[in-house]
Amino acid sequence: MPRGVIGNTADSGSVVSGSSPDGATKFKYMKIEYFNPITISTPRERIYSRLGFAKGITKLSEKQKDEVESYIERALEIIELKGAGVILPIKEIETHEVILSEDISFKSEDLTIFLADSQEVLLIAATSGAEIVKAVSEDSAGKNITAAVVFDAVASEMTDSALGWIINYFNRQLSRENKQLTSRRFSAGYGDFSLENQKIIYDFLKLEQLGISLSENYMLIPEKSVTAISGIEFKRENKE
Repeated sequence: MPRGVIGNTADSGSVVSGSSPDGATKFKYMKIEYFNPITISTPRERIYSRLGFAKGITKLSEKQKDEVESYIERALEIIELKGAGVILPIKEIETHEVILSEDISFKSEDLTIFLADSQEVLLIAATSGAEIVKAVSEDSAGKNITAAVVFDAVASEMTDSALGWIINYFNRQLSRENKQLTSRRFSAGYGDFSLENQKIIYDFLKLEQLGISLSENYMLIPEKSVTAISGIEFKRENKE
């Protein structure tokens, strides 16, 4: 079992379709994989770039660099990377709608174009946890703006890297079938793929198991949490 994977905690078998008392959509679950914790290298160059420090252009004094590094290390101690992913077959792609197995439907012309060459999709999610968001808020309120900005940058880049780690994990599995994930990923709120679709992904992946909740406006809580869709295609030399 690869490092960072604690095994499959997904339910399996038939579930009556419809909604539960709390409004969550119910599904017949495929094999969902949960990753807790996710252990990755720190993307320092991207963190510094997000902070506005261009490599080879922006000069930092030793004192400034030591301060930033201390906040990066502190952020890494607080962040708790976790994630989930599942592969689902595409049943049909219409002009404005993608229909997956498990009675999942996404209405989005942009998504249909994105998945035009795909036979399956990967639904994924990752989070940095609640403590880092709390630390950003506390440092902002306490006027330690530098710490808050660094914490925010670290959490953003670590969450994105965790999503990349999950994608690489599934890509390794798919490679055995001469398949691969699309080089880009698609998230709710992009183009005409409305934010309401995030609830479908949230419910199917059962993201409450990762300590994630969903606001009335379909925003993920804690803030440094993301969901995305990637297409699965046959490798180029096998498409024919």
